[in-house]
Amino acid sequence: MNTDLVVEAAREWLGTPYRHQAATLGAGCDCLGLLRGVWRTLYGDEPMVVPPYRADMRDPAHAGALLAAAERFLVPVGGELVAGQVLLFRLNGMAEAKHCGILVSAERFIHAQERLGVVEAALTEAWARRVSGRFGFPAAK
Repeated sequence: MNTDLVVEAAREWLGTPYRHQAATLGAGCDCLGLLRGVWRTLYGDEPMVVPPYRADMRDPAHAGALLAAAERFLVPVGGELVAGQVLLFRLNGMAEAKHCGILVSAERFIHAQERLGVVEAALTEAWARRVSGRFGFPAAK
């Protein structure tokens, strides 16, 4: 997948308010909604219907669901941090990834954050040590 297209699609979402489970450009999204919206820009229809999920990170019902979806629909990557990669994050000491974002450079990423909405942020050491997986978008179909 052309990483410039991924970054351009992600940047379109900047300023979108945070809304749990939403995925509507300009109206609201959460971190997964951001990925879903970028997917729609790149490929058209989403690859699956996302089941309802709680905002509570301690929700055991969906432990591992974000990683499982990434492994199913995205391409695992290693090596250097490259723009266009999807990052999965563990938060609050959780074992499972519960947050995601999209790299726009090796030092910056876009994500949806409560109270801030979709923002571009520095990939600080605090964020970098929480990365639990990196993926690329698949080649265009």
